[in-house]
Amino acid sequence: MSVRVRIAPSPTGNLHIGTARTAVFNWLFARHHGGSFILRIEDTDVERSRPEYTQNILDGLTWLGLTWDEGPFFQSKRMDLYRQKVQELLDKGLAYRAYDTPEELEAMRDQQKARNQAPRYDNRHRDLTPEQEAAFRAEGRQPVIRFKIDDEREISWTDLVRGQVTWKGRDLGGDMVIARAATADEIGQPLYNFVVVVDDIDMQISHVIRGEDHIGNTPKQILLYEALGASVPQFGHTPLILNQAGAKLSKRDGVTSISDFQRMGYTAEAIANYMTLLGWSPPEGMSEIFSLSEAAQQFSFERVNKAGAKFDWDKLNWINSQYLHHMPIDQLTDLLIPYWQEAGYELDAAGDRQWLEQVTALIAASLSRLDEAVEMTRYLFVADVGFTEAAIAQLQQEGTAAALQSILTALETTPLTADTVQSVIQQGAQAAHVKKGLVMRSLRAALTGDMQGPDLVQSWLLLHHHQLDRPRLQQALSLAR
Repeated sequence: MSVRVRIAPSPTGNLHIGTARTAVFNWLFARHHGGSFILRIEDTDVERSRPEYTQNILDGLTWLGLTWDEGPFFQSKRMDLYRQKVQELLDKGLAYRAYDTPEELEAMRDQQKARNQAPRYDNRHRDLTPEQEAAFRAEGRQPVIRFKIDDEREISWTDLVRGQVTWKGRDLGGDMVIARAATADEIGQPLYNFVVVVDDIDMQISHVIRGEDHIGNTPKQILLYEALGASVPQFGHTPLILNQAGAKLSKRDGVTSISDFQRMGYTAEAIANYMTLLGWSPPEGMSEIFSLSEAAQQFSFERVNKAGAKFDWDKLNWINSQYLHHMPIDQLTDLLIPYWQEAGYELDAAGDRQWLEQVTALIAASLSRLDEAVEMTRYLFVADVGFTEAAIAQLQQEGTAAALQSILTALETTPLTADTVQSVIQQGAQAAHVKKGLVMRSLRAALTGDMQGPDLVQSWLLLHHHQLDRPRLQQALSLAR
C-alpha cells in the first residue's frame, strides 16, 4: 500500500507549534516510506478563517522545510462534493433531518444534567413520520442533518501510537450533526467530522496522523468511512505538547506560533529538530542534532511516546545554539543583519560586509538565539553606549583615569592595528604606573559600557574601524575624573 498522509490546519490562527509538530511527524513518516505528504487547508469556518492565517501556515511550513507533494487543497472550494456525500447518506437512510429548536435542545440538556447524565442527543427525530416532518416545516423550522449512531456498536482500531483502542457507540453523544441547518429541502454547511472523512477518502489518505486531542473524533469518523463504503485508514494519535505545569501548551503560555519562534531568532533547522524530539526518541547511537532527512531515515511510530511531551526552553535554546555555533560566518551574518536593522542600528550591509562578519565572528560562540545579537553588539553600533553601574564603579576606581589618559596619549603616536594593540595597552600601563589588569578592566568599562562582554581586544579594533573608540574613551575619562 502506498503511504499517503496529510496535514490539515485551519486558517483561524497562525501556524501553532502543535500543528507544526504534527506536520513534522507526517512528513517524516511519508519520507521514510517514500510516500506522499499532502497539504489541505480546512477553511470551512468562514467567520474565523483569514487569508493572512493561510499565508502564515504556508510560509511556516515552507520555512521549516516541510515541502508538500500535493495541494494545498481548500475545503471551501469542495462544498458541492460534501453536500453530494451528505445526500448519499440521506438516500441510504443512514442520516436524517432533525428539526429540534435550540430551546428544545437546551431543555433536553438541562434534564440530563438534573439526572446527572452525560449530555447527549436522544435521537428523538430519528424516525419522524412524513406528517411530523411536514408539521415542523410548516412551523418554519430549519433542520440539521444528523448521522445515525448505533448505541450498541463497539468501534475498535489499532492505533499506531496507543495500540488497541475501543469506544462504545453509546459514549459518542447520540446521532451527530454532519451538516448545519438550511431550508427544509436543502443541505446546510457540512461540518468538520464529516468533511474530513470525505476529503481523506477522496485523497486516498492511508494514515491519519494527528494529536491525541482528536482521538474522540476517530470512532465517529470510522463509522462515517463505513457508511460511505470506504476502507478505514490507519490512525496514529501523537502525544500533546505540554507546558511545564503539565497542561496543554496554549496561547496563555506566551510564544506558541512558528512565526513567533522565527522572530525570536530560532533557526528553522533547530525548531524542526526540537519538534521531532517532542514525542519521538531517536534510536541508540543517533545524535540529538539531526536534519529532517536524517530523522526520516530512522523514523517509526514504535519510538513515539504515549505520554505528553513537556516543552523545554533550555533544551530548545541548546539545540539552536548548536546550529548557530556550527554555521558558516557568512551565513550567520546574513541571518543577523535583519535583527540589527530592525533594532535601528545604522549599517551598510554591503559596504560594511567584512566588518559585519567580524562582528558576527566575535559573538557567534555565545549565541543561543539570533535576537540576542542585538544587545550583545549594541556597543559596536551606537555612538552613546551608556554605562552600567558596574562600569561606572570601575571608571571611578583609583588609577583608572590615569590608565585611560595614557591610552589616549599612546594612540597619538601608535596607529591601532591587530599588530599594535597589545603594545598600546602595555605603553598605557607603563605610563600610568598601573598593572595591565587595571588597564584592561578600565578599557572594557570605557569601550563597552559594561564589565562583561565579548573579547575586549577584538571589540576595540571593531570600534576603532568606525572611529568610535576615541570619543568613548574621552567620555569615560570625564566620568573617571
